[in-house]
Amino acid sequence: MDREKELSAARHLSTIARPKTAVILGTGLGVMERSIEVRKAIDYRDIPGFPVSSVKGHSGRLLFGALGGTEVVVMSGRFHLYEGYGPREVTFPIRVFARMGVERLLISNAAGGLRTDLRPGTPMLITDHINLTAQSPLIGLNDEELGPRFPCMTEPYSLKLRARARKAAMDRGIELKEGVYVQLTGPSLETAAETRMLQIIGADAVGMSTVMEVIQAVHCGMEVLAISAITNQNDPDKYLPATLEEVIAMAEQAGPSIADIFAGILEA
Repeated sequence: MDREKELSAARHLSTIARPKTAVILGTGLGVMERSIEVRKAIDYRDIPGFPVSSVKGHSGRLLFGALGGTEVVVMSGRFHLYEGYGPREVTFPIRVFARMGVERLLISNAAGGLRTDLRPGTPMLITDHINLTAQSPLIGLNDEELGPRFPCMTEPYSLKLRARARKAAMDRGIELKEGVYVQLTGPSLETAAETRMLQIIGADAVGMSTVMEVIQAVHCGMEVLAISAITNQNDPDKYLPATLEEVIAMAEQAGPSIADIFAGILEA
């Protein structure tokens, strides 16, 4: 049933354009739309089989246009496990993009920093991830048309795209930190004890998205790059609450820098 829905959505969207690059805008990162030359916008509700965003900071539109001189399809808003969607529903758009011929996926998200040098309002290049959701979009029957039963995860985040991201940031005078991202299910935020655990296991930033999408994209053979907008510092010794409004404000501050880096990658 998923396959038929995916094919239907892919056929529907392919009549508009068939870009090779897809972009995902995370919580509060709709500000990045300003960097995109938008030619067509479609509400998720109008796309066959697409879930609908239910979280503030996610506009719920698919955009077709150009970024960095490259044709792109852009998800302005994503879906999360905590909304009640399963991993297959969260990653439905990724499989649709694969069936449209997308080969490259650029992802952004909002994340809490777990290191003191990760300042709110700044970007962090994701070099690897830890999946603490105990879930995967690949559980169940495998569609061999999309990818192998056991996809290799030795390089989930493209070395080539990461090199381009570093150069784009340097050329534009953007400070770009790097680190490991960990996904939890949410929607409750981490306790101080949980934050200490995440630091111990090697995580540098924490959020509630991205890993499901990366797993699916790698399965589909896409090149992947992801950047977090650091929205708050999780210091277990000086634990402070993080409101959604503050998260969105800091994501909006980091958004233009992430858009500039994405544009630089595509220009290259």
